Amino acid sequence: MKNTPFTIFHREMGAKILPFAGYYMPIEYKGINEEHIAVRKDVGVFDVSHMGEFWIRGEKALDLVQKITSNDASKLKVGKVQYSCFPNEKGGIVDDLLVYHYGNNEYLLVVNASNIEKDWAWVKQQNTMNAEIENASDNVAQLAIQGPKTIAALQSLTDINLEEISYYMFKVGKFASWRRNLESNFQSWRKRKY
Repeated sequence: MKNTPFTIFHREMGAKILPFAGYYMPIEYKGINEEHIAVRKDVGVFDVSHMGEFWIRGEKALDLVQKITSNDASKLKVGKVQYSCFPNEKGGIVDDLLVYHYGNNEYLLVVNASNIEKDWAWVKQQNTMNAEIENASDNVAQLAIQGPKTIAALQSLTDINLEEISYYMFKVGKFASWRRNLESNFQSWRKRKY
């Protein structure tokens, strides 16, 4: 079982931790009902570091994304996200995912935690055009912050105007002083044994 960079904080805050998709993940802190109401009325933070992240880069990046996903990624401008799936040769679905147009010739695919290995094998198999691909899943941490008071809770931590980010859009920027601190914490976390 793996730990996320936030596992130590979950334990310190008294989370109930159980195995999920190959990781020790927090299931609850004070109880499902109370936490559900908090997210619906205020704000909640979810550790989703167990999700898979694949980078596709280079001149052939769009060609590969177009080949392996069901939607037209050529319509994505930088900063836009698209819900899609990996269709297989039989008309079925390998998995669903999000496609982020991160930069010029640069895409980030976020896949489901329990399917990382299967999805990565599929991407590698389909990469007949030799696009630059990287499975960065073990090197990326993610927090999902949800609820009606999310912008109010986060706005003081960044100079990005969060009100300007519309649905299925993203911006890259500085978030509090966490970037520097998380990078050093992340490196020490990778060396820890739990």
